[in-house]
Amino acid sequence: MSMTDPLGDMLTRIRNAAMRGKGNVKTPASKLRGRVLDVLEDEGYIRGYSRTDFDGGKAEFEIELKYHEGRPVIREISRVSTPGRRVYSSVKDIPAVHNGLGISILSTPKGVMSDSVARDENVGGEVLCRVF
Repeated sequence: MSMTDPLGDMLTRIRNAAMRGKGNVKTPASKLRGRVLDVLEDEGYIRGYSRTDFDGGKAEFEIELKYHEGRPVIREISRVSTPGRRVYSSVKDIPAVHNGLGISILSTPKGVMSDSVARDENVGGEVLCRVF
């Protein structure tokens, strides 16, 4: 059976693993998932991730979650734009997450980036998810 929202699946796996206090979580690999993980790593929400390739062209990411004083750094991670309802934002209308304490991850013509980088680059795009 095919998956209709692969990015939403990855975010749910991260959310569930963080709630259970797991150190690592695995998810199937794709270019979009890799770019979102790059942003999460650059912003300090995860320790890092590694890609494992298998026979038959399959690959997966192993994501190393980050904790501070026993609590997960990612308190809330949610999908904004879904396959059934795409949400786009111009650079002037990019939403602030928790008064700037969190980030939105956008897919722009210049690549996948956080909301602060998108404002610096003066570019808008599809709001993929928000993290706090």
